[in-house]
Amino acid sequence: MSDTHLIVLPGGGYSTHVEHEGEPIVHWLNGLGVRAGVFRYPLMVRHPEPLNALRGEIRRVRDGGAERIGLVGFSAGGNLAGLAALAPCADRDEAVDFAVLGYAITSMETETYRPARLILLGEDATPELRRETSLDSLVTESSPPFFVWHTAEDVYVPAEHTYRLAAALAAHEIPHAVHVFAHGPHSLGLAEGDLDAAAWTTLAAVWITEQSHAQRDELERRAGV
Repeated sequence: MSDTHLIVLPGGGYSTHVEHEGEPIVHWLNGLGVRAGVFRYPLMVRHPEPLNALRGEIRRVRDGGAERIGLVGFSAGGNLAGLAALAPCADRDEAVDFAVLGYAITSMETETYRPARLILLGEDATPELRRETSLDSLVTESSPPFFVWHTAEDVYVPAEHTYRLAAALAAHEIPHAVHVFAHGPHSLGLAEGDLDAAAWTTLAAVWITEQSHAQRDELERRAGV
């Protein structure tokens, strides 16, 4: 998977970066043979500043030789990952090839996890802005593949967020995997020791490998191998 690089975006409600959703995730990905690094996006700022910063990081990684870039985001980091993967962008070097979202804030139209929305969009965000920053409204037929996981017991970011995105991905026939585990709180990270949600890493490892092989197979097809 040497041509694949994953950018890890920890959660924290756009007010902080949760440590166990950063370097430990990179260590796990490195163990799969995948290059990865944490990107600490700007905090306590308005949209689109975090998105613009992430797009700059994507360009930097591509300039470093990565042919395929994936994002792994948790909670608010999952929201940012989804925005980068789905929001229109004019620069191909900023494109995202696939995304892994854990208990992500996908909708700015719900009232759940309001503090993150207030930081990113402000108290007086218009319905149009809330819609434009909700992942389910951004899915198109050309969106990249997604792996999305959540727990049904999450009280901070309810599983409704994952269901909304999953329905949009299905409606547009975008390749995706969705797993909602029965048990587990918010902010699990690797979920080590959790008898239910810990399975997400095994499932995601297989999916990430498939994404890398899909790129390799396409390159070989173009080369006539």
